[in-house]
Amino acid sequence: MSARTPQKTLPPETARFAVVFPDLDAHETEVRPAEVADIPALGVRDRASITLMSGANAGQFFSLEKNEAMIGRDVDADIRLEDAGISRRHARIQNAGEGRYVLEDLGSSNGTYIGGKPVRRHELTTGDRIQFGPRTLMRFALLDEAEELLQRQLFESSIRDALTGAFNKAYMTERLEAELAHARRHKSALAVLVFDLDEFKKTNDVHGHLVGDLVLRTVAQRVHTLIRVEDVFARFGGEEFVVLIRGTSDGVRLAERIRAGVEELEIVTEGVRVKATVSVGVASLAELEPNAEASDLLHEADTRLLNAKRAGRNQVCST
Repeated sequence: MSARTPQKTLPPETARFAVVFPDLDAHETEVRPAEVADIPALGVRDRASITLMSGANAGQFFSLEKNEAMIGRDVDADIRLEDAGISRRHARIQNAGEGRYVLEDLGSSNGTYIGGKPVRRHELTTGDRIQFGPRTLMRFALLDEAEELLQRQLFESSIRDALTGAFNKAYMTERLEAELAHARRHKSALAVLVFDLDEFKKTNDVHGHLVGDLVLRTVAQRVHTLIRVEDVFARFGGEEFVVLIRGTSDGVRLAERIRAGVEELEIVTEGVRVKATVSVGVASLAELEPNAEASDLLHEADTRLLNAKRAGRNQVCST
């Protein structure tokens, strides 16, 4: 039997969160059944899909499960694409049976293209690149179950913050541009909340970064329970978060719910109680100049966040 390797002593901060297996040899690796991925076996490629290859949602995956899928900007489109260059009812893909799928342009203003050539009707094959209008590019494919699952996972990991599960900054930045254009085109309301955790550096300094991460995860989980399905919630960096609210100029009500919801949290680890509060800045598109950009909306909300901090923290500021 090989000699046991002495166990290393973990720092107290790390040891509280570690799971140690003292009876393993240094060269041994324990694989527990719960950690083994349930990977589907390779199968028949009979799952039709198209994947977005451009824009804010590049990598987004759409299954073509219905006999017919309409593509366009219309709210009732099966595959809705937020691009001003796409018609409301731009094109459709029909299941023609026996693994055959047919793309048909519906008289769109800016056309549908395969390999750069305009088409009215085209039988799709795996790998076909479809361009809708001047900017939106998608790829058609027939996949098996494992490939379909992988595509979904890759897209989710590309737009999510790994620690909190909120969207990441890159996704929010591009999404805000698209939502601003949508709001102006439809003359609808749009508001942004920017908030961060009060005195978060002190939490990290006193309790350590692992506890800080726990606080961030817990706060994000709480916010997810308070926002609407259509709201977009992202971690913008460090302890700063952004919520994009579509269809309303009154972000103060949601901001107050988030502030109060975080203040009520009970965060306890190893007998240590950690208190969290947030300061929130609120701004709406209606308050800005007609030619204002997405960055201006964020800047205004961020300025009001700083005002909330100066006013004593754990507050909402909308002016």
